[in-house]
Amino acid sequence: MSENNAVKAGGLSKNTLIIGAVVAVIVLWGISAYNGMVKEEEKATTSWAAVQSAYQRRADLIPNLVEVVKGYAAHEQGTFEAVVNARAKATSINVDAEDLTPEKLEQFQKAQGELSQALGRLIAVQEAYPDLKANENFRDLQVQLEGTENRINEARNAFNSAVQDYNVKIRKFPGTILAGLFGFDKMSKFEADAAAQNAPQVKF
Repeated sequence: MSENNAVKAGGLSKNTLIIGAVVAVIVLWGISAYNGMVKEEEKATTSWAAVQSAYQRRADLIPNLVEVVKGYAAHEQGTFEAVVNARAKATSINVDAEDLTPEKLEQFQKAQGELSQALGRLIAVQEAYPDLKANENFRDLQVQLEGTENRINEARNAFNSAVQDYNVKIRKFPGTILAGLFGFDKMSKFEADAAAQNAPQVKF
């Protein structure tokens, strides 16, 4: 009887070790997967901060540009007001990376698109004013603005890439189970704006 008990005890010990090993593997996988999701989420939120910074840089250039144009085309009041109003609307929309819902991203993108259109109309004013076109300050602002538009495009592309990596990470099985348990939600990307095809382009 004691031998049977010893055999049973030995069997239980092996089973306990196997179960313990399996649990340990699952726990280690869970920790690794969780940390990987956190890393990808942080990359996406950091990329979002770069997007906001690029758009803010553009917003900071606009008042100076408006003032220079006013000096040569004072009667273009409607154009100035459109730019100022669009800038105010765009800068009033602050979207936290932790709460980047599709609706909020769409609202942000729409406001920035309206500002791009208004800015494009302001830049087009130069064609009617040769002196403005030749103004050194105006040309300098154009160069800065063009560089900023390039930064915006690069930041948006980097953000979309980071969001794609994050979304793939949380949607692949079996990671999707862990993502659901810990509240890792899918993030939205910037989408091409159909209206942008007909919008004035900020090109020089």
